[in-house]
Amino acid sequence: KLVYERIYSMCVDSRNVLPDHFSPENVSDTAKETCLNWFFKIASIRELIPRFYVEASILKCNKFLSKTGISECLPRLTCMIRGIGDPLVSVYARAYLCRVGMEVAPHLKESLNKNFFDFLLTFKQIHGDTVQNQLVVQGVELSSYLPLYSPAMDWIFQCISYHAPEALLTEMMERCKKLGNNALLLNSVMSAFRAEFIATRSMDFIGMIKECDESGFPKHLLFRSLGLNLALADPPENDRLQILNEAWKVITKLKNPQDYINCAEVWVEYTCKHFTKREVNTVLADVIKHMTPDRAFEDSYPQLESIIKKVIAHFRDFSVLFSVEKFLPFLDMFQKESVRVEVCKYIMETFIKHQQEPTKDPVILNALLHICKTMHDSVNALTLEDEKRMLAHLINGFIKMVSFGRDFEQQLSFYVESRSMFCNLEPVLVQLIHSVNRLAMETRKVMKGNHSRKTAAFVRACVAYCFITIPSLVGIFTRLNLYLHSGQVALANQCLSQADAFFMAAISLIPEVPKMINIEGKMRPSEPFLLEFLCNFFSTLLIVPDHPEHGVLFLVRELLNVIQDYTWEDNSDDKIRIYTCVLHLLSAMSQDTYLYHIDKVDSNDSLYGGDSKFLAENNKLCETVMAQILEHLKALAKDEALKRQSLLGLSFFNSILAHGDLRNNKLNQLSVNLWHLAQRHGCADTRTMVKTLEYIKKRSQQPDMNHLTELALRLPLQTRT
Repeated sequence: KLVYERIYSMCVDSRNVLPDHFSPENVSDTAKETCLNWFFKIASIRELIPRFYVEASILKCNKFLSKTGISECLPRLTCMIRGIGDPLVSVYARAYLCRVGMEVAPHLKESLNKNFFDFLLTFKQIHGDTVQNQLVVQGVELSSYLPLYSPAMDWIFQCISYHAPEALLTEMMERCKKLGNNALLLNSVMSAFRAEFIATRSMDFIGMIKECDESGFPKHLLFRSLGLNLALADPPENDRLQILNEAWKVITKLKNPQDYINCAEVWVEYTCKHFTKREVNTVLADVIKHMTPDRAFEDSYPQLESIIKKVIAHFRDFSVLFSVEKFLPFLDMFQKESVRVEVCKYIMETFIKHQQEPTKDPVILNALLHICKTMHDSVNALTLEDEKRMLAHLINGFIKMVSFGRDFEQQLSFYVESRSMFCNLEPVLVQLIHSVNRLAMETRKVMKGNHSRKTAAFVRACVAYCFITIPSLVGIFTRLNLYLHSGQVALANQCLSQADAFFMAAISLIPEVPKMINIEGKMRPSEPFLLEFLCNFFSTLLIVPDHPEHGVLFLVRELLNVIQDYTWEDNSDDKIRIYTCVLHLLSAMSQDTYLYHIDKVDSNDSLYGGDSKFLAENNKLCETVMAQILEHLKALAKDEALKRQSLLGLSFFNSILAHGDLRNNKLNQLSVNLWHLAQRHGCADTRTMVKTLEYIKKRSQQPDMNHLTELALRLPLQTRT
């Protein structure tokens, strides 16, 4: 390459650039002289092998001298190899010449063919006395010596067979057939020729393999090469069973486990491709029989894993796959945990990808539960979080695909069993809780209008499942959200006392929320997440009826006490934002009819029916919460906090405007004060203030909103100079 580039650079200057397909006429005299000098120097090398290799390596440089230089040199170099006496050395010289020839002149096929036929003429040397005596002197076994030819022969055969016509391939095969002791040649033919060519003549090749001498090149390697071709191309249908029988007769007699598994791995794919589960089961049983003694399987995990993957690739119907009697015993050979888990992961990935419909097939369920349990039990203190996530994803994918239809009790039993089996993977427990909640809702939907005691008892069993499982979770917000969700499900199923228990559990858990939580490996403040959760919680509390033994707005009071006692960040306004949301809730609770309801659940609007005592309690809570907000606003009257005070003041003003009755003089005056507070220190956004005032004026034009006209007159806009 360096020589070619050096000579090429001599032909290139600022005025002259060689085209891609240049001719010798385009080459400068200096470049031609340098090129000739190289070939003259090479010709003076006395030793044959160095002279051949160096000249072959710069074969491409002939383009600088003559259009026919390469086509003339290739036959000469091919003939030169005849002078190399050692057949192993000569075959690698031919392989190198074929490589160079394909690179510089791929259209010149004649020299490739000449190399092949010359090699056939000298092939008998390998089994001649000279070579055999030399092997004895060097202490090399024939079985170790012959495979050394394969890489070079495979390369020569591949070069020749590339886009070769059928007639040439047939001629090459016939030539090989006529030679004795041709196992080595036969192996290279099967390795290099097109798979379709081999497959259509499978029985011919089996006949040739049978006639081969076993010494030197074992027959099982030939059957392995044949099997590799049959995995890529199909033989004639009538020959398929006979081919398998002939091959397996040889393979099953192999005593060396490594030789056996290397062949069996290849032929398993052929068996899966063309036969039923009965034949596949027979093959798997034979593999188990050969690989179990002396724990031979421990040295062959890659091949065993390959067999499993091939079987699964051809049996996408898992009910058929798991009915193969020897499939699970085959899995038991994967004793090394890391390998066993990888195999189980592959099975689950395939199931999730290809299983189209939910299943309740006991054969599939028992097998996959065993496989998922294997994955789950591999988790320990050293397992990486990514690995845990992957395992949980696969197990969850399986759980989602299990459905017993309307047999809800059987479905719940499956979830109970799964909880006991997968208790160390939190995402799986979370999935199970969601699944049980969906099951409870599905039961309610299917049994609508048929509220038998049995249905009610089943729903309570689902609710109890969730209530028992949630405390075992680690993530604090996972627990909070699941308590809320499960409470909503209990409420929707008219399990009022159970819903109260979920909501109280969530309230009692709030004090345990830490200041910082881990989100995808990074520590984040928890307050924004707590704020989001509480806002969702308030939306649910609107429709939760009061417990007859616990007094008016019991859950709201308990939640307010927890919020009051929680230690908030010094520079945080989230507590006030939460109190503002509480005001929205209390405002909605004071309505004669609530904004939304749950079917067959009487909320407080139905229970109290606008009772004055209830409204009085509601108002008292409102006053308490508003006092907390105003106290916080006063505490922000410092230079560094004036911006926060302005934003919170305007936010509180907007809440009163949206949810309060501004015909109340106290509330009206408070809103005016908040408006002034928002603008007092020039921190308010003038554009926002203008839009807010325009909105008030627009609303004042609606019926029963005249009082807003007066309010708008009392809300001046601050001017900036």
